[in-house]
Amino acid sequence: MPVLVGIHPIREALRAGQTFERLLIAKGAGGPKIQEIIDLCRKAKIPTRLEERSQLDDVAGTTPHQGVVALGGTAAYASFDVAETKELIVILDGVEDPHNLGAIIRTAHAAGAGAIVIPERRAAGLTETVAKVAAGALAHLPVIRVVNVSHSIESFKKRGYWIYGLDERGEHLYNEIEYARPTAIVLGGEGHGLHEHVKKHCDFLVRIPMAGAIGSLNVSVAAGIVLFETRKSIPVPEP
Repeated sequence: MPVLVGIHPIREALRAGQTFERLLIAKGAGGPKIQEIIDLCRKAKIPTRLEERSQLDDVAGTTPHQGVVALGGTAAYASFDVAETKELIVILDGVEDPHNLGAIIRTAHAAGAGAIVIPERRAAGLTETVAKVAAGALAHLPVIRVVNVSHSIESFKKRGYWIYGLDERGEHLYNEIEYARPTAIVLGGEGHGLHEHVKKHCDFLVRIPMAGAIGSLNVSVAAGIVLFETRKSIPVPEP
């Protein structure tokens, strides 16, 4: 059974209209944030149950649950067409670490991205770990799962997107190029970066200059640097 843990991810999921089979609350846990979760569950007619904290520990495993665990809910993948109206999307070419995927989702949402595209194979999917690390952003940012990244890039091109791949040997510096609208940023997986066949489908390859002895950044860190740079060309209104 799918599990979502933690105050913030569960609260944001409920605010976004996600439903669960039931909610477990640790005996003795309280406070305004947990009360808000309880109120949202009552409004959505989701059963809540008090349990010993040890029971929540067993269900959550090694993930800190902060006294709340939601059971039976799972983040659904969005259809490909959801990206048609988005100014900025992120395409991931094989990110396998769920912590990195969750961090990218959180960063992409903060930077104003409208959707994330991930491949079906050899890549992390939507799990409770991803949801936890995303800290609620998964409830607001559509994730599209595709069979073939290269074919998807070509589909986006036909919809008018300009494709920018992040590569350590890219011809252009990430902060010295103007990002045309609508924009798709392509990020490679841990270790291998962008696959060669994916690079060939990008309109531009950009790089982040490195001053130290390490030749590359963690993909989630690199995502934040480039995505917020795009805001200079793609302004995002603050709420």
